[in-house]
Amino acid sequence: MADFDRAFSALVENEGGYSNNPADPGGETMWGVTARVARSHGYTGSMKELPLSVARAIAKAEYWDPVKGDQLPEPLGFQVFDGAYNSGVAQASKWLQQAAGVTADGVIGPATLAAVAAAPALSLVAKYNAARLLFLAKLPTWPSFGKGWANRIANNLQRAAS
Repeated sequence: MADFDRAFSALVENEGGYSNNPADPGGETMWGVTARVARSHGYTGSMKELPLSVARAIAKAEYWDPVKGDQLPEPLGFQVFDGAYNSGVAQASKWLQQAAGVTADGVIGPATLAAVAAAPALSLVAKYNAARLLFLAKLPTWPSFGKGWANRIANNLQRAAS
């Protein structure tokens, strides 16, 4: 099964540190955590100073646990976690459900987990990332962020293959 600590380390590599790109609808972020999410978890300091430990706790509560990362096989767990972090839990869950061939309702439950368990993990990784890329390419922010998203997903695929 997927390991949160390993997945979070890989996620931080994807996210990097501080960002405040005016074209990013998420606004100011540190370690990929938006100011809105950090504030909802009680963080009141400067986003540039958000401790990695706080980002880790937020990532586990907001993204890893809701996508049931502990119940997903390696390397699929990281892919779904990264998708949730980047596009939200419901959307990441729908990509997983599409890949697994179950109803894409955005909530990972017993039917999704059973379908995932019955399929080859690397096949699901490929289908998951294909659905993710097709979705992202349709977003109005693709011209600003598409190259970075494509590189991120390519890196994720390389990680899954190694």
